[in-house]
This record gives sequence, structure tokens and C-alpha cells, in this order.
Amino acid sequence: MHKYQVGQSVDLIRRVIRQAAKGSYEIIRLMPENEDDPRYCIKSSAERHERVVPESELELPSRSESMLR
Repeated sequence: MHKYQVGQSVDLIRRVIRQAAKGSYEIIRLMPENEDDPRYCIKSSAERHERVVPESELELPSRSESMLR
């Protein structure tokens, strides 16, 4: 079952091997459930492309950052 919903704002957990835009991403669509770690299609306004990532690489924005938006 997916933890996040379409339209929700999330942060992408930083990884050394991944180059990604800073800031929040919007959940664009829920990917079909076929694994233990649900996947999402996300989009940053700072990037032209969408990303597909597992739920384990997403987190809710920190409270202090979300208040600045």
C-alpha cells in the first residue's frame, strides 16, 4: 500500500551516486503495486524530467523547510 498520495510534496533522500535537484518533489502518480517497496513517479519544478523512485527513498519535507514555501 502506498504511503503518499498524488499531489503530495515529498523530499528525495540524498544519495551520493544520484544527481538530483534540491528541494521538494511532487507525487505525479502512484506506480502499480508489485513489490514490497511501492514506487512513485515524482517531479521537481527544477527538472524537466520525472523520476520513478521507491518509497524508501522519499520522506516528508522537514517542518522548517515547508514553512518557508
